This record gives sequence, C-alpha cells and structure tokens, in this order.
Amino acid sequence: MHTCRNCNQSFQTELALELHRDSCKKGQLFCQVCGDRFRERDATQDGWHYECPNADCDGEGLTEDLFNVTDVRTAQH
Repeated sequence: MHTCRNCNQSFQTELALELHRDSCKKGQLFCQVCGDRFRERDATQDGWHYECPNADCDGEGLTEDLFNVTDVRTAQH
C-alpha cells in the first residue's frame, strides 16, 4: 500500500499515488518568500529537496520557506 502523507488516502500502486499527488487539495504548498501557491510535485525533483518553482524566487526547504497551505495561518488585525 502507498499512502499520501498529506491526506492519508491509500493507493494500491505507486503510480496511483503519484497521480493523486497532482490533485491532492491538502498537498498544496505556499512559499513565504514570494507568496506563490503550487503543487508539491512542482517543487521537487526527488521528493527530498524542495524549492519554489518560481524562477525569480530563492525560497527552498519544507518548513523553512515552503509550507503546506493548511499549516499557514492568516494574520487577523
């Protein structure tokens, strides 16, 4: 079994999991450097090292500059 680490949904094959990651609503990332939102797949080539896919941005690293959208809290004034 292959399980999505974002939503805990399980899949029979690794391919099914990879296809799911493209549309997983809980898998979206937010870059605090440039403010862009993007899919997790767009931010990594190997699943270990993450960087913002925006060519003009230097944001990198999960929990350093990149965060899951669900973990980002909006500031209230």
